[in-house]
Amino acid sequence: MSQPTQSGFSNKQLNLRAQVVRTLVNVQQGQSLAAILHQQLDQVMERDRALFHELILGTLRQWYSLKSITLPLLVKPLNNEMVESCLYLGLYQILCTRIPAHAAISETVTAVKQLGFAALSGVVNAILRRVSRETSEFNTALDAAHGLPSWLAKRLKKDWPEHFDALSHELKQTAPLTLRVNQTQVSREEYLEILDDAGIEAYACELSPVGITLAQHAHIPSLPGFAAGGFSVQDEHAQLCAQLLPELNDKIVIDACAAPGGKTAHLLEKYHPQQLLAIDQDGKRLSRVAENLERLLLQREQVRLVTADATTWQAKQPADCIVLDAPCSAIGVIRRHPDIRLLRQSTDIAQTIALQKQILNNMWQQLKIGGTLLYITCSILKAENEQQMVHFFAEHADAREVKIEADWGLTQIHGRQLLPETGYGDGFYYCRIQKIKS
Repeated sequence: MSQPTQSGFSNKQLNLRAQVVRTLVNVQQGQSLAAILHQQLDQVMERDRALFHELILGTLRQWYSLKSITLPLLVKPLNNEMVESCLYLGLYQILCTRIPAHAAISETVTAVKQLGFAALSGVVNAILRRVSRETSEFNTALDAAHGLPSWLAKRLKKDWPEHFDALSHELKQTAPLTLRVNQTQVSREEYLEILDDAGIEAYACELSPVGITLAQHAHIPSLPGFAAGGFSVQDEHAQLCAQLLPELNDKIVIDACAAPGGKTAHLLEKYHPQQLLAIDQDGKRLSRVAENLERLLLQREQVRLVTADATTWQAKQPADCIVLDAPCSAIGVIRRHPDIRLLRQSTDIAQTIALQKQILNNMWQQLKIGGTLLYITCSILKAENEQQMVHFFAEHADAREVKIEADWGLTQIHGRQLLPETGYGDGFYYCRIQKIKS
């Protein structure tokens, strides 16, 4: 049953912009897009869902840039997150989409009224009309804005002074859609031919030998071979994990923090371990791992899914290899999850670093002497990556870094850092560690 809004309209009576704004406000109030988007889309007419999705993600991606160009236009602060969201949504349409300005303004002002703030509709109308007359100047200002919350901008300037301008620009872009071919079923060359025959433009990734980037929008379940398990969706930089590991046939392997299972599946596509333990503390997310393995035809008796806390879990026998895709701030994947800009807080970072350290120390105890632990995050903050490793090596005499020799990423004190790049992968960090006799 649709809930009435402040103005008395039910969700189904609201225009599309008002529905977008309600979702934006939910994010401002702390709800992740992943948790609410599916339910929100169900309330939108099918023909409007693609536009709804684009307006949500695009407005969030440009949120702080839109905020920076709006502030000088306001005589006094709005102090109203609903109307503020309407304003940013209107500006996004005018400056970043092909929607005609008159339609963007009309629909957005109607949304302000439908949401119960008719008294402020004149302010929104006036600002949007001004911007529509001066699009060139406002587009320049939008491009110049770093588009980050101030705490994150300070951290990234400190961590990456030479890369900051390019990095803040990259984080506002749309990430490419990348597939990982299931090499137990089809080669990359064969699948590229299949896509070509279906009229779908795609090209081989440069860094991942099993990666394909789609050059056009696509409905993933409708792509050839999806139901039969021919491929998975996975960022190119995330796909590098498997090629950084030693040979794993007949070995005991732990995938710590495994959900949603991209790396688990990739290991099984490339190797036949004696045993693979996929651990995650979230049982629901672990069920997604099971679903993915089933679709990819990778269910094997030597694979065990374990619902457990990686800070305390104890292995029955030590592992030859541990893949630790550690919990992190996820700043490196903001392009795909732009709600992170609003949801992540400065105070979250210290807590995340402490959790990473706990998991690292516990999983290290589960590793054989001579074994390899691959530490991974999708962060670009040095505190979670390079500095975490500096502290780890200082505290573990039985740890030796195995340098990653590669022509990708940036060499750090320990490990290698990939930054997000237009047309390429997201921000990822890798550090390879071998356990030696202390």
